[in-house]
Amino acid sequence: MNNTKNYRSSNQILCELLEETQNSGQCGIQITSLCQKGNLAHGRLRTFLSKLTSSGLVNQIKFDGKNTFVITEKGMLFLDHYNKFTRLAEAFGMEA
Repeated sequence: MNNTKNYRSSNQILCELLEETQNSGQCGIQITSLCQKGNLAHGRLRTFLSKLTSSGLVNQIKFDGKNTFVITEKGMLFLDHYNKFTRLAEAFGMEA
């Protein structure tokens, strides 16, 4: 049995959160859903959301009185470039 764990890098987690936010559409996604889908504790998720909002990749809005997160055009562009880079790196047998 292989006991090796697959750890995600910070960039992988950021991109997974961007993908989940993008998949949620224009209504956005709430913190609880992101915690579950991103498999992150609330405190750790807050750190990543701070990075995403401060860099302009995600906007935080109030929707139905709750904090909701929506991906920006800049976030979609970043995610597209990241995915292209990942595919390129994998084509050369490397991890992104």
